This record gives sequence, structure tokens and C-alpha cells, in this order.
Amino acid sequence: MYAWIWRKLPGAVWSKLTMSIVLLAAVGSLLWYVVFPWATPLLPFDDVQVGDTSQIDPNSVDRDSPLPNGASPHPDDSAPDAIPYSTTSNHPDPGGLAGD
Repeated sequence: MYAWIWRKLPGAVWSKLTMSIVLLAAVGSLLWYVVFPWATPLLPFDDVQVGDTSQIDPNSVDRDSPLPNGASPHPDDSAPDAIPYSTTSNHPDPGGLAGD
């Protein structure tokens, strides 16, 4: 296909090369600004649903209910104060937490 296009373009090598670059830019622009925006709503890339939530009523979820196992609503509340790995090497600290 590319050889056919090269043979059909008029002129010498430099004019064929210039026309090939212009043709490539025109096809790329057509795809980028016309075809891809048209096709985006038809593609399933925005459908990121993990489970079947179609039968969950959002009004039935009690946001004031306590969390199971005494979990904190804020994940940082139960985070350790020390980082459990070394920040200066790839080797784990044999003594437990880094800095012990």
C-alpha cells in the first residue's frame, strides 16, 4: 500500500517526501479531530464498573452506621508513625521497622 502511494505521488524524491509528510499529517489530523471524537462515545473505556451495583438503592446505605471491626473512617488515623521499610536502600531492615 505504501509503495503504491509512493508511486502515485508526482515529482522527485524530495517532493514525494514532502507530500508524504503532508498526507500523513492530514490523515493524523482527520483521525484526531474527527474520527476519534466521533468514536469515543461508542467505545467502552469509560465503563469502569467493577461489580453489579444495579440493584443497590443509594438511599438504603446508612452513612452514619459504625464501621466493622472498629475501623476508623479516616485511613490515616490507624497508620503507623514509622515507615516499615528502609528509604535509603532496597534491602529490608532486619530489625523490624526502619529506624528501630
